[in-house]
Amino acid sequence: MKKKALFISAVLAGGAVLGTAAVAQEQLPTHLKELKELGMHPGDAYVDEGREMFHKPGPNGKSCATCHGQDGVKLEGAYTKMPRYYKDIGKVADVDLRILACMTKYMGYDKKDKKFMKKFKKWSGPYRVPLASFVASLSNGMEINVQLDDPQEKEMYKLGEKLWFQRVGARDFSCGICHTVLAGKRIRLQGLPDPVKQKVYAHWPAYRFGSDRMWTMEDRTRSCYKAYFLYVKQWNQKKDWVKKPPPFSKWVIALELYMKKAANGATVEVPGLLR
Repeated sequence: MKKKALFISAVLAGGAVLGTAAVAQEQLPTHLKELKELGMHPGDAYVDEGREMFHKPGPNGKSCATCHGQDGVKLEGAYTKMPRYYKDIGKVADVDLRILACMTKYMGYDKKDKKFMKKFKKWSGPYRVPLASFVASLSNGMEINVQLDDPQEKEMYKLGEKLWFQRVGARDFSCGICHTVLAGKRIRLQGLPDPVKQKVYAHWPAYRFGSDRMWTMEDRTRSCYKAYFLYVKQWNQKKDWVKKPPPFSKWVIALELYMKKAANGATVEVPGLLR
């Protein structure tokens, strides 16, 4: 089945003014609430597509289901513990990197295949996002339980905490300025949540109707660097000017680990539905 995401449009008036309205007042528009109540969540199309891809054989004849069982039965609850260290790849991985590792290490896809990698890295891409959405949905109703048992996990978490508050770019911005210091206010008519205190990771991957597509938290984190941190040609954490971090880089995964661990105890409910 080809993905047929439901297109939703909304006309918003106003400028880029930072107000003082509480995040609690940032409610979904009535028509989106009705869609959810009717079981017509536009993100479900991505989950369904991911389920089909999960059973589709790769170049070597193996599929995700070959290792993880029909409909991912062996992956139930796995998303609640990610990002985490994986011995077979020797890295701390989020769901995006874990999927890439499985496809290239066990299913016969080639990292040197530029066409494959371009499609995989693509924003809301045809491999990564549907599979991530499906895998995450297998943990719906379960509590997030990220642990820091491995030394690499502890190191990555500390990096994520540092990056959250580290000012970068010509605007001298950090994640914490918007989402800790200014949490509860508005920017461009959009409420600023506190991902740490509000445990928002429990609802990602999420369908963002403003862009009419599903995003993983990796997409969301990298887009913030692009939108607010101002960048030049080369990513360099130590410089005042930075570029959007590369896909699946330690900087992105570290921030994800910091946010995901803060969401411990929250119940997974994906796909989310956001502006």
